[in-house]
Formats: sequence, C-alpha cells, structure tokens
Amino acid sequence: MARSGGGGAEPPDPGRPATPVSPHREFRDQPHNRARGASAEADARRWLERHGYVVVVANAVTKAGEIDLVALDGDTLCFVEVKARAGLAFGPAIAAVDARKQHRLARAAALWLAHHPHDGPCRFDVLGLD
Repeated sequence: MARSGGGGAEPPDPGRPATPVSPHREFRDQPHNRARGASAEADARRWLERHGYVVVVANAVTKAGEIDLVALDGDTLCFVEVKARAGLAFGPAIAAVDARKQHRLARAAALWLAHHPHDGPCRFDVLGLD
C-alpha cells in the first residue's frame, strides 16, 4: 500500500518506536505483573475484610471495564480500585488512578449498578500497595 503525503520527510529513526509508548504499557501484560496484580487484589481483599468490609464481588466485569472489588462498608457500596507498584520509580501506586481512569471507573460502576441496584450511598476507594 502506498503512503501519501510526507514527500521528502526523513524516514523514522529505526532505534525509536514509530508511535509513542507509555513506559507502563510494555510491562502491563507481563506474566509477573499479572501475578503481582492478582496478589495485590488478594491482599486488598483481606485488608478490607479485616476492617469490616464485606466483599460483594471481585473482578466485576462491565462493558466499560473491570472493577477490582465491590464491597460493602456498612450500607455504603464501595467500588475499589487496587493498584500495586514494585517500586516508586513511576511514583506512588495511587498516582496511576488519573482522571481518565477515574472516568472509566465511574462508567463501569454506573453499568454495574444498572444490573445490581443499591439503595444506599456509593463511593470509590483506591488501595495502593507500594
């Protein structure tokens, strides 16, 4: 397929990726990172239960994405995002929950609530394991 435009532009540097890549993306799907994430979610679940929460569901999947844990803190339904980091090179774990991630979590929670109505208050919690 012929490429249009760019006539005379220098070819891309072979030592650099063609498109920008987040430093997190290349590591996100590594098996050891998935295992670390699963371990962090199990640790978070134990922490929540020790502190009186009742976990309703783990890894709640919606069309908007996954919610790590849905738990009750008294009559408050909590949508819990669990973040783990092996070190602080990219900042604390909770810093990964940026505005885009918060928006996705809100959409996922709304979809989850559409199928699992709750009459009490709701909130979002983030547990960071550094």
